[in-house]
Amino acid sequence: MLRARVALNPAAVVAPVSRRTFGSFVEHMGRCVYTGIYEPGHPLADEDGFRTDVLALTRELGVTMVRYPGGNFVSGYRWEDGVGPREQRPRRRDLAWRSIETNEVGIDEFAKWAEKADVEIMYAVNLGTRGVQEALDVHEYVNHPDGTALSEQRRANGAEKPYGIKLWCLGNELDGPWQTGHKTPEEYGLLAAGTARALRSAEPDLELVACGSSSSSMPTFGTWESTVLEHAYDVVDYVSCHAYYEEHDGDLGSFLASAVDMDFFVNSIVATADAVGARLKSTKKINLSFDEWNVWYLSRFQNAPLPEEWKVAPPVIEDRYNVADAVVVGNLLISLLRHSDRVTAACQAQLVNVIAPIMTEPGGPAWKQTVFHPFAKTAALAKGDVLRLHIEAPSYETAKYGVAPLVDAVATHDPATGDVTLFAVNRDVANPVELAVDLSAFGADLTVAETWTLTDDDVYAYNTRDAPERVTLRPIAETGGAITLDGGAALITLPRVSWSAIRLTR
Repeated sequence: MLRARVALNPAAVVAPVSRRTFGSFVEHMGRCVYTGIYEPGHPLADEDGFRTDVLALTRELGVTMVRYPGGNFVSGYRWEDGVGPREQRPRRRDLAWRSIETNEVGIDEFAKWAEKADVEIMYAVNLGTRGVQEALDVHEYVNHPDGTALSEQRRANGAEKPYGIKLWCLGNELDGPWQTGHKTPEEYGLLAAGTARALRSAEPDLELVACGSSSSSMPTFGTWESTVLEHAYDVVDYVSCHAYYEEHDGDLGSFLASAVDMDFFVNSIVATADAVGARLKSTKKINLSFDEWNVWYLSRFQNAPLPEEWKVAPPVIEDRYNVADAVVVGNLLISLLRHSDRVTAACQAQLVNVIAPIMTEPGGPAWKQTVFHPFAKTAALAKGDVLRLHIEAPSYETAKYGVAPLVDAVATHDPATGDVTLFAVNRDVANPVELAVDLSAFGADLTVAETWTLTDDDVYAYNTRDAPERVTLRPIAETGGAITLDGGAALITLPRVSWSAIRLTR
């Protein structure tokens, strides 16, 4: 059997686990909002039209923060269309996804939903077709207490208290030529800096996110961040990262190593941001907001153009996720946690129906996709501090990412409870791997509290409306894996193409 080893030490702390790592994303796109989170008339809709089954699944998923309202959608969005009496709200064309936006749901409705879901709002402003004034206007509407035209409008619309939104995205993917209002890095850097200064004059302690690269394959990758931060370094807190992964042409080995690219992305942007800071002689550190990430079969979307007819909430990129997709999602979460010293916010895109962990049927049930499970379990078990690991593992050659280790892992330690949780993936497409874990630094009194593994004989198995639990988490002993704990050491057999979480306790 192939063998790997890793040592865990409570003193080797990367950073505390950031709860914002477990963010999600709700965009006015496809069926994410309409028939996703919101469907008045559904048997399970509440008094505000929100699907209570989706709310329950959102809480079970462990989502802590949701980015809203886009995404590409926001680059043409007029926020004021979505406030006030519904019957007076205009219907608009959404050029991003070639659909009709009814504006039935706007910031007031979404804030109600977020309160019910117990999530923080990460609000994105339109810097594609709009600018500084509109950003100030929406900020006044949502965050100013009272006594001004827009704060009084909010109160008249039923929200007496301000929403207190702290985290703001300064536009979306404006490096991309597909974006309405696409800009050069120089144009965007000046606009982002001006918008940031204006917002800070209104509320100094806001946390502001400048647009970074839409992917590491963009021709402007790195130079975009450098130019933008030359203008905005002192007035923003974050630069964003976006990345999507898919299996190409049956190359499962490369796909399973997708986190290698996420690691590269993070390390490259950290280095770029720190270089700008050094040039500016600043002691400030810019953090990363990985506010769009997921598996997305983008090539299928590109080969299937948007509908010719303008419709309300047409189905768009409703990818059906399999076991391999879920293992990759679990591995991407490992990468995000590994970089918790600089990646302190992240959003899996999206929450419902649109490349999402939750699927719904209009008028019918909601169910969990395979990718739901590693996200939910990581959000539940990753507590305390992230530990720095050095993994010794056999490697393999990938066509896309070069040499990659067969095993990837991260661990967390909660000093308050003594819990130690190891998250691990086996990327081998054919064989289990035996992972030896040195726990001697924690003493000899750890016991196994719970083990969970996602794997299947069919790596392309998926869940459906009629078989919603076809793929789910099971104790490792039920999956062909195993764990033995002997004093200060654990021996874990990781099944092929698997994601596992093992919680040890005192």
